[in-house]
Amino acid sequence: MPIYEYKCQSCGHEMEAMQKMADEPLVDCPECGKPSLSKKVSAAGFRLSGSGWYETDFKSGSKKNIKDSDSASSSDSGGSCCAGSCGCGS
Repeated sequence: MPIYEYKCQSCGHEMEAMQKMADEPLVDCPECGKPSLSKKVSAAGFRLSGSGWYETDFKSGSKKNIKDSDSASSSDSGGSCCAGSCGCGS
C-alpha cells in the first residue's frame, strides 16, 4: 500500500497516510480540523534488493551480486552507458 504525504493549507501541518490507490484523498486536517489537506507530490521510497527474480533471472555473470556491482560502478568512472561501456557509444 502506498504512503501519501499531505499538507494542510490552513495550519501548515504535514502528515503521512498509508492508503489504497483507490481510496479518496484525505481532506480533514487532524491538527486544526479544517477541510484543507492537499496531497503532496513526492518520490517513491523503495528499492528492490535481495535475491528475488530480477537478481537471479535478468542479471548474468558477476552482475548477479548487487552489492559488488554497486561498489564497482561507484569507483569506475567509465561504467555508464554514455561512456560506451554498453556498446552504444563506440
